[in-house]
Amino acid sequence: MTTGGVSGAQSGTATPTASPTGTLESPVPYEMFPGVPDWILDLGAVVVVLVVAYFASRLVVLVFGRRIARRFQRPSLTRTAIRGIRGAVFLIALLSILRIYGLKLSDISLSVAVFSAVVGVVIAPVVGSIVSGVFLLADQPYEIGDMIELSDTDTRGFVEDITLRYTKIFTLDNTFIVIPNGTIRERDVVNYSAEDPRTRLRLDITVTYEGDLDEARRIVERSARNVDAVIEGGPDIRVGAARYPAPPTCYINSFADHGVQLTLRYWVKEPYKLLATRSKVQTNVWAALEDADVEIAYPHSHLHFDDTSGQMRVAMEEGAPDAPSPDPDRDGPP
Repeated sequence: MTTGGVSGAQSGTATPTASPTGTLESPVPYEMFPGVPDWILDLGAVVVVLVVAYFASRLVVLVFGRRIARRFQRPSLTRTAIRGIRGAVFLIALLSILRIYGLKLSDISLSVAVFSAVVGVVIAPVVGSIVSGVFLLADQPYEIGDMIELSDTDTRGFVEDITLRYTKIFTLDNTFIVIPNGTIRERDVVNYSAEDPRTRLRLDITVTYEGDLDEARRIVERSARNVDAVIEGGPDIRVGAARYPAPPTCYINSFADHGVQLTLRYWVKEPYKLLATRSKVQTNVWAALEDADVEIAYPHSHLHFDDTSGQMRVAMEEGAPDAPSPDPDRDGPP
């Protein structure tokens, strides 16, 4: 007489029905491979499930990938959706592996103390990063391919990838920075590529009061226009509700102590070579001012002494090698 608790390996049958202990019978047909240990068959079944899950995830992405890309029209959301599909496929594979070993989700339990410790130490930071990643994808402060700058470290680079847990930045120094989303949301991030890639730069120049001020302004503006990356003219550029002139414009900033301070504002077509563009503009300004009736001012001070400036007495200690002998006809110290 066969009892209900006999496993499929002992009775010669393998059925996926539940046993009296509450666990599921393994779907692996042990009776088809007599003489082979059960653990080897289970391991082989796990490998087969993982291989099938891998190729199934690739097939699903291949079939639905372009549709998802057209649907979201944002690389970050597209990659997140594709990762979610792959995760769902491998989750099904994990449930299948549990089924192979005759386990159910209810069989995997932890005590309240252990579960609380795991949540507090491991899961909580991960969940925080995932929540921050959801807000990043929803707020869209930057997108994959944008050039951004971390203000606190003056680090610039391109956004390489955005996941639910971290943001990957490819810096201009040919290095990678991986920042958790929970951290990057608390930092000031400058986006140079959002909506309009044109970026405005400025250059402060101080010229002497003796030079021709109008000529200095014309020379500075012309020097900036001669750089290829600088916008030479065109309609005003709108920033919010304000509009600013597109061509380089030199303003009188202030009448400083050592000269007249001029401020040049100019727009760059692309933000990818800001330092090189600024260097070219400054080189042109330096070369143009050398041949003009304009001189760049530098800090200097004039000290003038006359009879009304007072007197300063200098004395040397007695006994010094070069000290003069005291005058007997003079009262007081030398």
